[in-house]
Amino acid sequence: ILISDLQKAIENQTGLKSYRNRRSLSGYNYEVYHSLEEIQGWMHYLNKTHSDLVHMFSVGKSYEGRPLFVLKLGKRSRPYKKAVWIDCGIHAREWIGPAFCQWFVKEALQTYQTDPAMRKMLTQLYFYIMPVFNVDGYHFSWTHDRFWRKTRSKNTRFRCHGVDANRNWKVKWCDEGASFHPCDDTYCGPFPESEPEVKAVAHFLRKHRKQIKAYLSFHAYAQMLLYPYSYKYATIPNFSCVESAAYNAVNALESAYGIRYRYGPASSTLYVSSGSSMDWAYKNGIPYAFAFELRDTGHFGFLLPETLIKPTCTETMLAVKNITLHLLKKCH
Repeated sequence: ILISDLQKAIENQTGLKSYRNRRSLSGYNYEVYHSLEEIQGWMHYLNKTHSDLVHMFSVGKSYEGRPLFVLKLGKRSRPYKKAVWIDCGIHAREWIGPAFCQWFVKEALQTYQTDPAMRKMLTQLYFYIMPVFNVDGYHFSWTHDRFWRKTRSKNTRFRCHGVDANRNWKVKWCDEGASFHPCDDTYCGPFPESEPEVKAVAHFLRKHRKQIKAYLSFHAYAQMLLYPYSYKYATIPNFSCVESAAYNAVNALESAYGIRYRYGPASSTLYVSSGSSMDWAYKNGIPYAFAFELRDTGHFGFLLPETLIKPTCTETMLAVKNITLHLLKKCH
């Protein structure tokens, strides 16, 4: 028995006490989990107060009509800059993902003046950051079912809701590791990009494919850094570049608390899955495509305690900076 009272553990994260120290944005607490409303309020606030480095926009609307907000982060130093895309919360219950996306933005804004590496990153690159990809599912995981994974689209023939937004991309769609059954957690949807969230992000990435050099997606849990392919056992053409970026990132991450991540192609390191965002990004010309599986390895699983947000985000930040600085160097 890993958690003796699961209900209590869930209530500790979603209960009323969670409104403690969350209301004021200047004192926004990055070491607690935040509801969708709080995260969107935070995004609006940063857009107002840090307009020199932050620009907020929406790439579309979710199935239930919520805006799909993205923060564009970076110094407007020149019109054209390479960019890095970062998304969190494709799977609703993986709350540490959105927590990391917010942490990344906080770190960027707080250390921009003092940290030469961060200054270099924000001067030479743009970051497109989507703190909550699956907004409907995330909201539902706060209000109804803490372990909800999928989107919330309705299925006409079945009573089951939702599609796995990480099986809905147009790359070997609904092959191995995805399900055709609407009630399954890995349901691939009726057709590729059937989910408005996936369609909107895919459209944005296609439009900016020349500019975006890296795609980073944050999931939980397993403590892994994965790269393509997910859908087959095969070596990607730019393997040596991507492999060395992963190796260095995992070492940087370990330097903080001694947490060792496994890294490698997703298919052999984790499992085979088709229709994933990472494979799609890679297939669409983004040379560095990674998926992080953050802490832990299953003790708390999706219920990672708030006390572990800070160490998890701190170490992950080192890995992301490492990958980003790797991009700025030419890879031969």
